[in-house]
This record gives sequence, C-alpha cells and structure tokens, in this order.
Amino acid sequence: MNKIITLGEFIIQKQADFPYAKGELSRLLSAIRLATKVLNSQINKAGLVDDILGGMGTENIQGEDQKKLDLYANELFINALKARNEVCGIASEEEDRSIIFENEVGQNGKYVVLIDPIDGSSNIEVNVSIGTIFAIYRRVSKIGTPATTKDFLQEGKQQVVAGYVIFGSSTMLVFTTGNGVNGFTYDPSVGVFYLSHPNIKIPKTGNIYSINEGQYEYFSPEVQSYIKYCKSIDSKTNRPYTGRYIGSMIADFHRNLLKGGIYMYPASSNLPNGKLRLLYECNPMAFLVEQAGGAATNGSTRILDLSPKELHQRTPFFAGSPEMVNQLEVILQGK
Repeated sequence: MNKIITLGEFIIQKQADFPYAKGELSRLLSAIRLATKVLNSQINKAGLVDDILGGMGTENIQGEDQKKLDLYANELFINALKARNEVCGIASEEEDRSIIFENEVGQNGKYVVLIDPIDGSSNIEVNVSIGTIFAIYRRVSKIGTPATTKDFLQEGKQQVVAGYVIFGSSTMLVFTTGNGVNGFTYDPSVGVFYLSHPNIKIPKTGNIYSINEGQYEYFSPEVQSYIKYCKSIDSKTNRPYTGRYIGSMIADFHRNLLKGGIYMYPASSNLPNGKLRLLYECNPMAFLVEQAGGAATNGSTRILDLSPKELHQRTPFFAGSPEMVNQLEVILQGK
C-alpha cells in the first residue's frame, strides 16, 4: 500500500525547490489551505443559510455584480495571507487597487499574492462547481519599503507558485511551484488535504472543446473557423470533438487538464479584449497548464510572455492540450 501523503507533508518535502526561501512559501500555502477549509465549510451550507447566497447590490471594478460569497471569500483570503506576515501586498479581482501593507512587517515581506477569491460565484446558487485562483510572485521592489505597482505587474513567467481550488463533488487544491503539477483532495471528516493526483500531465491531444457558443456571432471569422474545425468529421484527428462548457472557468479547465481538451475565451465584437483577467485568471492557469505539459496563448503570443500594463487587464485566452492549441493558432493566424 502506497503511503498517504498530506498537503502539509508534501509542502515540507518540496521546500528544497526554493533555496532562496526559508519557509515563507510554505507558510503562504498553509494560509491558502486554511482559508480554503473555512470557505469549503461555508460553501457546503449554501441553500441552508442566507449569509453567502445572493448579490450585494454592488459592482466590482470590472462592472460585474458582486455576490455575498465574493466579498466573504475576498476578506477571508486577505486576512489569512496577511496574518502570515510574509507578503508586502495583495491584489484581488474584487478590489479596485492593490492592498499595500505599509507597517514594518509588511514592508519586509518578500512576496505579493494575486487572487481571484471566487471564480464563478453565481454558479453556487445552482450547485455548479466554483473555485479560487491564486498566484505568488517574489517582489521586485526593495525589501524594507512599501510594495509598488511593479511588484504586481510582472510577466506570468515570473510566478513562483500558482494554483486553484475547485469546490465540486469534492474539494481539490491543485498547484505548481514550477516543478510539475499536483492535486490534493480534501477529506472533511478529518480536515486534511491528501495527495490524490500526483504529477498531473495533460494529454497531448483530446476531444473536448470548451467555449461559450452562445457568443458565436460575436466571434472573429478565425475563431468561428476553429469551432467549425472542431465540429467537422475527421477520423484521423478523432473529430468531431465533444463540446463541453460549464460556464465556470475552473470547472472547464480542470476537466480538460485531466482528460485532454482546449478551453477558449476569445476576444469578440462585444468584448474586444476578451473577458478574463490576465493577472488573476490567465497567468496562474497558463503556468499550471504549461507545467502539466500543455500550452496557453492569447492567439498569437504565449500568455506567460505578456507584459501587464494594469491590474485588471483582460486578454483573450486559449489553453489546453498542446496539439489542440497549436492547431488553433494555425487557424487563427491563417497559416
């Protein structure tokens, strides 16, 4: 019988991956683990209590309606991360501006965290999987001073940790430290995450494409051509592919990561820059999928090579099995 490894044991085992760190990243991952446990307990009560269901009657910086769960999760993760005294600042999808910790402990923090506290919060009311996405960077400003905008506007390839939590039929924490991707499933009976999906590798190709086809008429002719390609018959490439779109990015991405496929949120005439945020959603997922052997692009450029210009910058996003992403780029670029 294989030894069961807990998330805590795994983190300790992997500390050697970061010779420049002295336990700081372990403490940050522990903070995320703790907040996830608390959030999981609240999500499991959805429908039984009113505290996290419904809207707040407010909008976030993106102009999206904020749900009670969005604000609850946002405060939960910010407080958990701040309490570890390892970060000089946090940027959240739910906050207009980055949060800078200007006390002495905060100024000495070596890292910044960017987080989407709840991805797909509207889905909780219909019992569809939702999640949390996070990224950790080493600060580029001088330690001992307040964090600056440059600390948050780093290219995705500078991430040291990225991951997501999916709250579904079970709760899983999936993350990478730049040395492969591992998934941990939560056992609520004992309050422990166990390594359930070691060294995740995305299949080189798949037969699932995930896109909101209700927006088809808004897509460019090139994106429409790729959708037609997915639907066309070709036994050599196992087409037509199967269309699967949940409407929760994490759920669609997670399925395709394990089974093989491509997730797409392109630019469109009504969303010329796409909908997904580069810093909070696209960079972490791109880092993960590449570490699992996949690829992520905006249609012409590798996501991790994009230079952010603002905190809430949007970008088209295509990620998944490498052969499927490569074929997409061929069609988008008219080759």
